[in-house]
Amino acid sequence: MNIQPTITVTENGNLHIHIPMLIRRMRGRKVIIAPKSLDGDIPDSPGPVQTAIVQALARASSWAEVIESGEVKSISDLAMNLDVDNSYVARILKLSTLAPDIVEAILNGEEPAGLSLAKLTKTFPTDWDEQRAMFRFTSA
Repeated sequence: MNIQPTITVTENGNLHIHIPMLIRRMRGRKVIIAPKSLDGDIPDSPGPVQTAIVQALARASSWAEVIESGEVKSISDLAMNLDVDNSYVARILKLSTLAPDIVEAILNGEEPAGLSLAKLTKTFPTDWDEQRAMFRFTSA
């Protein structure tokens, strides 16, 4: 976005602040795209968090706890309790084996460009270094 925000003083002494922004639809949600601040980039501003991935990571962690605690006997029991397909539960549960630094980066909105839930739920290696290479994360 090229247009910069402006602050002007009106004749009566009030401030007139103009902040141009765009509203776009991203992943089914409306996102406001604001321009750079008056001084350039906004420092320490978090990147957009991919809510679908974050939600899937939370589910994976929660479901793994349920299975490990013995509350349910198997993935198919869990899927039946949740009223979802077995394959969906298995794909999401696989996310619980991601390297901790990858999970942290995703939760902080610092994942590499192009990372999606579809890419994360495909087959990936169990070795954390190989995961970092495959998903283009820098080494911890």
